[in-house]
Amino acid sequence: MAPLGASPRLVLLFSGKRKSGKDFVTERLQSRLGGNICAVLRLSGPLKEQYARLVSDTRRMSDIQWFQEAYGALTQTVRVVASEQSRQQRGWVFTRGVDDAESECGLDSFGDFDWVIENHGDEQCLEDQLENLLEFIHAKLQR
Repeated sequence: MAPLGASPRLVLLFSGKRKSGKDFVTERLQSRLGGNICAVLRLSGPLKEQYARLVSDTRRMSDIQWFQEAYGALTQTVRVVASEQSRQQRGWVFTRGVDDAESECGLDSFGDFDWVIENHGDEQCLEDQLENLLEFIHAKLQR
C-alpha cells in the first residue's frame, strides 16, 4: 500500500467468492487509511488488461505466487469469506460456468491466507476484524 507511483511498502491481496464483500471491505479500509496512503487496484476490473500480461487475476495460486515472488515479505493475503446465505442476501445466485470455474474456486485449497475476514453480516464482528487488520497495516507502515 503506497501512493500511486511510489514503491509499495505493503501489498494486500484480497480474494473471495462472488458477493463475499471484497469490494466493500477494501473500500472500507481505503476510506479509513486515506487515498494518499492506500491505492486499491482491481485486477479483474479496468486494470485487468494491463496486468494480464503478467497476472490475469488474483484468483489463482499462481497469481499469489507471482506477487509473493515480486514483493516478498511485503505481500499479505486476505481472504474475505461469507456464508452462502449472506451471499444470497446480497444477490448471489449460483451460476454454472462461473461459480464452479477456476477463477472462482482456484484459491479454495490455498489455505495459507495471512488474514481471513468473515463478512457474514455482523457489523461489529466485521469492524473488530478490520480494526485488527488496520493495526497491522499501521504498524507495517511505521517501520
